[in-house]
Amino acid sequence: MTFKVFLQYAIPHRFLSRLVYWATRWTFAPWKNWLIATIVRNYDVDMAEAAQPDPLAYQHFNAFFTRKLKPGARQADTDPAALLSPADGRVSQAGAIVDGRIFQAKGQQYTAAELLGGDEVAAAPYRNGSFVTVYLSPRDYHRVHMPLKGTLRETVHVPGRIFSVAPFAVEAIPRLFARNERLVCHFDGEHGPFVVVMVGAILVSSVATVWDGLVIPPYAASIRRKSFAGQDVTLERFAEMARFNMGSTVIVLLPPGNATVDPLPPQQHLRVGQRIGLITATPGQPSAN
Repeated sequence: MTFKVFLQYAIPHRFLSRLVYWATRWTFAPWKNWLIATIVRNYDVDMAEAAQPDPLAYQHFNAFFTRKLKPGARQADTDPAALLSPADGRVSQAGAIVDGRIFQAKGQQYTAAELLGGDEVAAAPYRNGSFVTVYLSPRDYHRVHMPLKGTLRETVHVPGRIFSVAPFAVEAIPRLFARNERLVCHFDGEHGPFVVVMVGAILVSSVATVWDGLVIPPYAASIRRKSFAGQDVTLERFAEMARFNMGSTVIVLLPPGNATVDPLPPQQHLRVGQRIGLITATPGQPSAN
Protein backbone atom coordinates (compact mmCIF):
# COMPACT_ATOMS: atom_id res chain seq x y z
CA MET A 1 0.00 0.00 0.00
CA THR A 2 1.43 3.38 -1.00
CA PHE A 3 1.51 6.32 1.40
CA LYS A 4 -1.13 8.14 -0.68
CA VAL A 5 -3.49 5.19 -0.36
CA PHE A 6 -2.71 4.80 3.35
CA LEU A 7 -3.73 8.44 3.89
CA GLN A 8 -7.11 7.72 2.29
CA TYR A 9 -7.88 5.36 5.16
CA ALA A 10 -6.24 7.46 7.90
CA ILE A 11 -7.49 11.02 7.37
CA PRO A 12 -10.78 12.26 8.90
CA HIS A 13 -12.93 12.32 5.76
CA ARG A 14 -16.03 14.11 6.96
CA PHE A 15 -14.22 16.68 9.09
CA LEU A 16 -12.03 17.71 6.16
CA SER A 17 -15.00 17.78 3.80
CA ARG A 18 -16.95 20.02 6.18
CA LEU A 19 -13.93 22.32 6.46
CA VAL A 20 -13.59 22.57 2.67
CA TYR A 21 -17.34 23.12 2.31
CA TRP A 22 -17.02 26.21 4.53
CA ALA A 23 -13.75 27.40 2.99
CA THR A 24 -15.10 27.27 -0.57
CA ARG A 25 -18.00 29.53 0.39
CA TRP A 26 -15.96 32.20 2.19
CA THR A 27 -16.43 35.48 0.34
CA PHE A 28 -13.23 37.13 1.65
CA ALA A 29 -11.80 38.41 -1.64
CA PRO A 30 -8.07 37.64 -1.16
CA TRP A 31 -8.90 34.07 -0.14
CA LYS A 32 -11.45 33.20 -2.82
CA ASN A 33 -9.43 34.97 -5.54
CA TRP A 34 -6.31 33.01 -4.58
CA LEU A 35 -8.20 29.71 -4.65
CA ILE A 36 -9.85 30.43 -7.99
CA ALA A 37 -6.64 31.68 -9.62
CA THR A 38 -4.76 28.61 -8.39
CA ILE A 39 -7.26 26.19 -9.95
CA VAL A 40 -7.50 28.15 -13.22
CA ARG A 41 -3.71 28.22 -13.53
CA ASN A 42 -2.88 24.69 -12.39
CA TYR A 43 -5.69 22.93 -14.28
CA ASP A 44 -5.84 25.17 -17.36
CA VAL A 45 -9.54 25.92 -16.94
CA ASP A 46 -11.17 27.32 -20.09
CA MET A 47 -13.03 30.38 -18.84
CA ALA A 48 -13.91 31.55 -22.36
CA GLU A 49 -16.86 29.13 -22.40
CA ALA A 50 -18.23 30.30 -19.03
CA ALA A 51 -21.27 32.59 -18.84
CA GLN A 52 -19.11 34.79 -16.59
CA PRO A 53 -15.60 34.54 -18.08
CA ASP A 54 -13.91 36.66 -15.38
CA PRO A 55 -12.85 34.11 -12.73
CA LEU A 56 -12.47 36.75 -10.03
CA ALA A 57 -16.04 38.04 -10.50
CA TYR A 58 -17.54 35.05 -8.67
CA GLN A 59 -18.84 35.56 -5.14
CA HIS A 60 -16.86 32.65 -3.75
CA PHE A 61 -14.91 29.62 -4.93
CA ASN A 62 -17.93 27.31 -5.08
CA ALA A 63 -19.80 29.75 -7.33
CA PHE A 64 -16.82 29.61 -9.70
CA PHE A 65 -16.63 25.82 -9.48
CA THR A 66 -20.32 25.32 -10.32
CA ARG A 67 -20.31 28.04 -12.99
CA LYS A 68 -22.82 28.10 -15.83
CA LEU A 69 -21.63 27.90 -19.40
CA LYS A 70 -22.54 30.20 -22.26
CA PRO A 71 -25.60 29.16 -24.29
CA GLY A 72 -24.48 26.68 -26.91
CA ALA A 73 -21.19 25.80 -25.17
CA ARG A 74 -22.54 22.26 -24.85
CA GLN A 75 -25.01 20.70 -27.27
CA ALA A 76 -26.79 17.37 -27.36
CA ASP A 77 -25.92 14.94 -30.12
CA THR A 78 -28.35 15.57 -32.96
CA ASP A 79 -29.40 11.91 -33.16
CA PRO A 80 -32.46 11.59 -30.86
CA ALA A 81 -31.50 7.93 -30.29
CA ALA A 82 -28.10 8.86 -28.87
CA LEU A 83 -27.37 8.16 -25.21
CA LEU A 84 -25.68 11.30 -23.89
CA SER A 85 -22.73 11.82 -21.62
CA PRO A 86 -24.07 13.17 -18.31
CA ALA A 87 -20.93 15.15 -17.52
CA ASP A 88 -17.70 16.64 -18.70
CA GLY A 89 -14.82 14.46 -17.60
CA ARG A 90 -12.96 11.31 -18.46
CA VAL A 91 -14.16 7.75 -18.79
CA SER A 92 -13.18 5.76 -15.73
CA GLN A 93 -14.73 2.55 -17.08
CA ALA A 94 -17.65 1.63 -19.31
CA GLY A 95 -19.16 -1.57 -20.62
CA ALA A 96 -21.27 -4.53 -19.59
CA ILE A 97 -22.56 -5.34 -16.13
CA VAL A 98 -21.79 -9.06 -15.84
CA ASP A 99 -24.06 -11.06 -13.56
CA GLY A 100 -24.63 -7.97 -11.45
CA ARG A 101 -20.94 -7.05 -11.16
CA ILE A 102 -19.44 -3.74 -12.33
CA PHE A 103 -15.76 -3.36 -13.26
CA GLN A 104 -13.92 -0.66 -11.31
CA ALA A 105 -10.24 -0.94 -12.28
CA LYS A 106 -7.36 -3.43 -12.35
CA GLY A 107 -9.39 -6.41 -11.18
CA GLN A 108 -11.46 -4.35 -8.72
CA GLN A 109 -15.22 -4.94 -8.95
CA TYR A 110 -18.35 -4.13 -6.99
CA THR A 111 -21.96 -5.17 -7.39
CA ALA A 112 -24.84 -3.10 -8.67
CA ALA A 113 -26.72 -3.96 -5.47
CA GLU A 114 -23.87 -2.57 -3.35
CA LEU A 115 -23.81 0.64 -5.41
CA LEU A 116 -27.57 1.07 -4.96
CA GLY A 117 -27.37 0.78 -1.18
CA GLY A 118 -27.57 -2.99 -0.81
CA ASP A 119 -30.91 -3.17 -2.62
CA GLU A 120 -31.02 -6.44 -4.57
CA VAL A 121 -34.53 -5.73 -5.88
CA ALA A 122 -33.55 -2.33 -7.28
CA ALA A 123 -30.41 -3.83 -8.81
CA ALA A 124 -32.17 -6.76 -10.51
CA PRO A 125 -33.09 -4.89 -13.76
CA TYR A 126 -29.40 -4.05 -14.30
CA ARG A 127 -27.99 -7.53 -13.63
CA ASN A 128 -26.75 -7.94 -17.20
CA GLY A 129 -27.13 -4.38 -18.39
CA SER A 130 -24.47 -1.75 -19.04
CA PHE A 131 -22.76 1.09 -17.21
CA VAL A 132 -20.68 4.21 -17.77
CA THR A 133 -18.49 5.77 -15.06
CA VAL A 134 -17.32 9.36 -15.64
CA TYR A 135 -14.66 11.04 -13.48
CA LEU A 136 -14.79 14.83 -13.14
CA SER A 137 -11.48 16.58 -12.49
CA PRO A 138 -11.09 20.10 -11.03
CA ARG A 139 -10.87 21.61 -14.52
CA ASP A 140 -14.23 20.25 -15.68
CA TYR A 141 -17.71 21.74 -15.86
CA HIS A 142 -19.40 20.40 -12.73
CA ARG A 143 -23.07 20.29 -13.63
CA VAL A 144 -24.61 16.92 -14.44
CA HIS A 145 -27.17 16.50 -17.21
CA MET A 146 -29.67 13.82 -18.15
CA PRO A 147 -28.39 11.03 -20.43
CA LEU A 148 -32.02 10.22 -21.33
CA LYS A 149 -35.42 11.71 -20.68
CA GLY A 150 -36.76 10.38 -17.40
CA THR A 151 -39.26 10.79 -14.59
CA LEU A 152 -37.73 10.67 -11.12
CA ARG A 153 -39.12 7.80 -9.09
CA GLU A 154 -36.91 7.81 -5.99
CA THR A 155 -33.65 9.07 -4.56
CA VAL A 156 -31.55 7.10 -2.11
CA HIS A 157 -28.91 8.89 -0.02
CA VAL A 158 -26.41 6.18 0.92
CA PRO A 159 -23.96 6.93 3.76
CA GLY A 160 -20.34 5.92 3.50
CA ARG A 161 -16.71 6.91 3.37
CA ILE A 162 -15.44 9.81 1.29
CA PHE A 163 -12.35 8.39 -0.39
CA SER A 164 -10.70 10.22 -3.26
CA VAL A 165 -12.02 9.13 -6.67
CA ALA A 166 -8.81 10.04 -8.48
CA PRO A 167 -7.43 7.22 -10.63
CA PHE A 168 -4.80 6.15 -8.06
CA ALA A 169 -7.51 5.54 -5.45
CA VAL A 170 -9.91 3.83 -7.86
CA GLU A 171 -7.17 1.37 -8.77
CA ALA A 172 -6.18 0.65 -5.17
CA ILE A 173 -9.27 0.80 -2.94
CA PRO A 174 -11.66 -2.17 -3.28
CA ARG A 175 -15.30 -1.37 -4.06
CA LEU A 176 -14.61 2.36 -3.77
CA PHE A 177 -17.73 3.62 -5.54
CA ALA A 178 -19.92 1.30 -3.44
CA ARG A 179 -18.30 2.57 -0.24
CA ASN A 180 -18.35 6.36 -0.75
CA GLU A 181 -21.27 8.57 0.28
CA ARG A 182 -23.56 8.91 -2.73
CA LEU A 183 -26.95 9.93 -4.06
CA VAL A 184 -28.72 7.29 -6.16
CA CYS A 185 -31.35 8.69 -8.53
CA HIS A 186 -33.84 6.18 -9.97
CA PHE A 187 -35.61 7.27 -13.15
CA ASP A 188 -38.34 5.76 -15.29
CA GLY A 189 -37.62 6.49 -18.94
CA GLU A 190 -39.47 6.05 -22.20
CA HIS A 191 -37.42 2.93 -22.80
CA GLY A 192 -37.29 1.48 -19.29
CA PRO A 193 -35.67 2.37 -15.97
CA PHE A 194 -32.20 3.83 -15.53
CA VAL A 195 -30.08 5.08 -12.66
CA VAL A 196 -27.75 8.06 -12.27
CA VAL A 197 -25.48 7.84 -9.22
CA MET A 198 -23.68 10.93 -7.87
CA VAL A 199 -20.65 9.65 -5.95
CA GLY A 200 -19.06 11.92 -3.37
CA ALA A 201 -15.30 12.23 -2.85
CA ILE A 202 -12.81 13.50 -0.28
CA LEU A 203 -12.96 17.29 0.17
CA VAL A 204 -15.76 17.53 -2.42
CA SER A 205 -18.64 15.51 -1.04
CA SER A 206 -21.46 17.97 -1.69
CA VAL A 207 -24.34 17.35 -4.10
CA ALA A 208 -27.27 19.55 -5.11
CA THR A 209 -30.16 18.57 -7.39
CA VAL A 210 -32.53 20.71 -9.46
CA TRP A 211 -35.54 19.24 -7.63
CA ASP A 212 -34.35 19.36 -4.00
CA GLY A 213 -31.46 21.82 -3.86
CA LEU A 214 -28.61 20.89 -1.52
CA VAL A 215 -28.85 17.21 -0.58
CA ILE A 216 -25.35 16.41 0.70
CA PRO A 217 -24.41 17.62 3.28
CA PRO A 218 -25.87 16.81 5.72
CA TYR A 219 -24.08 13.49 5.67
CA ALA A 220 -26.23 10.45 6.28
CA ALA A 221 -25.98 8.12 9.27
CA SER A 222 -28.31 5.61 7.62
CA ILE A 223 -29.87 5.12 4.21
CA ARG A 224 -32.42 7.84 3.41
CA ARG A 225 -35.04 7.17 0.77
CA LYS A 226 -37.29 9.79 -0.76
CA SER A 227 -40.15 8.86 -3.08
CA PHE A 228 -41.20 11.17 -5.91
CA ALA A 229 -44.12 9.01 -7.02
CA GLY A 230 -46.95 11.16 -8.34
CA GLN A 231 -44.90 14.38 -8.31
CA ASP A 232 -44.13 14.31 -12.05
CA VAL A 233 -40.50 15.38 -11.74
CA THR A 234 -39.72 14.79 -15.40
CA LEU A 235 -36.49 15.98 -16.95
CA GLU A 236 -35.78 16.09 -20.66
CA ARG A 237 -32.77 14.46 -22.24
CA PHE A 238 -29.75 16.82 -21.87
CA ALA A 239 -31.46 18.90 -19.15
CA GLU A 240 -29.43 19.81 -16.07
CA MET A 241 -30.26 17.48 -13.17
CA ALA A 242 -27.65 18.12 -10.46
CA ARG A 243 -24.26 19.53 -9.65
CA PHE A 244 -21.22 18.66 -7.60
CA ASN A 245 -20.06 21.44 -5.31
CA MET A 246 -16.48 20.56 -6.27
CA GLY A 247 -16.00 17.39 -8.37
CA SER A 248 -16.42 13.67 -8.22
CA THR A 249 -17.84 10.79 -10.27
CA VAL A 250 -21.11 10.01 -12.07
CA ILE A 251 -22.23 6.44 -12.79
CA VAL A 252 -25.09 5.59 -15.17
CA LEU A 253 -26.72 2.13 -15.07
CA LEU A 254 -28.89 0.83 -17.91
CA PRO A 255 -30.87 -2.42 -18.18
CA PRO A 256 -30.33 -4.82 -21.07
CA GLY A 257 -32.40 -3.95 -24.11
CA ASN A 258 -32.51 -0.26 -23.16
CA ALA A 259 -29.35 1.02 -24.81
CA THR A 260 -25.93 -0.10 -25.97
CA VAL A 261 -22.83 1.69 -24.72
CA ASP A 262 -20.22 2.68 -27.28
CA PRO A 263 -16.65 1.37 -26.89
CA LEU A 264 -15.28 3.97 -24.50
CA PRO A 265 -11.67 3.38 -23.49
CA PRO A 266 -10.55 4.50 -20.03
CA GLN A 267 -9.38 8.13 -19.91
CA GLN A 268 -11.31 9.15 -23.04
CA HIS A 269 -12.41 12.74 -22.56
CA LEU A 270 -16.16 13.40 -22.63
CA ARG A 271 -18.31 16.50 -22.81
CA VAL A 272 -21.91 16.88 -21.71
CA GLY A 273 -24.24 15.94 -24.55
CA GLN A 274 -21.69 13.85 -26.44
CA ARG A 275 -22.92 10.48 -27.65
CA ILE A 276 -21.78 7.59 -25.43
CA GLY A 277 -24.22 4.97 -26.71
CA LEU A 278 -27.36 4.28 -28.64
CA ILE A 279 -30.93 3.73 -27.47
CA THR A 280 -32.08 0.35 -28.74
CA ALA A 281 -35.61 0.14 -27.31
CA THR A 282 -38.58 2.00 -28.75
CA PRO A 283 -40.75 4.34 -26.63
CA GLY A 284 -43.16 2.36 -24.51
CA GLN A 285 -41.34 -0.90 -25.15
CA PRO A 286 -40.10 -2.48 -21.90
CA SER A 287 -36.45 -3.33 -21.76
CA ALA A 288 -35.43 -6.97 -21.57
CA ASN A 289 -34.45 -7.92 -18.02
